[in-house]
Amino acid sequence: MADSVQSGWQRGTAVDLWRHTLSQIHCIFGRLVYLSSLRNGNTGRYEHHGLALVHGEAEAHRTMKRSHQEAFAEWLGFNLEEQKADLDLYFSEQGADRPTIVATWLRLASYRNLLPEDVEAMQRKLYLSDLETILTLLKNEYGVGGPGPLA
Repeated sequence: MADSVQSGWQRGTAVDLWRHTLSQIHCIFGRLVYLSSLRNGNTGRYEHHGLALVHGEAEAHRTMKRSHQEAFAEWLGFNLEEQKADLDLYFSEQGADRPTIVATWLRLASYRNLLPEDVEAMQRKLYLSDLETILTLLKNEYGVGGPGPLA
């Protein structure tokens, strides 16, 4: 019985996170960015005041961590064309022009901080390889110049 109650509680937390937040983010990469932004860089714990208030800090952390892993796995499961389309949708919602975003990403490589902490080395390598390939394509497509890690 306790497992059933616990399971129902976890589903409720995941439903809350989905219904009130993640469903409003129209691309998988956007969800990846959002969920990674909820992770405290000093502790590795996911923090969301509203979710923690309703479901408790531990449950909120577990749900956000699991959601981050699921968003990462979903994005990694896309082929390069799907990843590029999803990234393009993410860029279109950022309020800055795409060449500026691509140039900044190439310069700062902040996309490296978007991975869940428990990914396997091969998943990390695939994610970085795919993303850097797409950024190189976009760099050429948008005529982005200047030095960067992929130049």
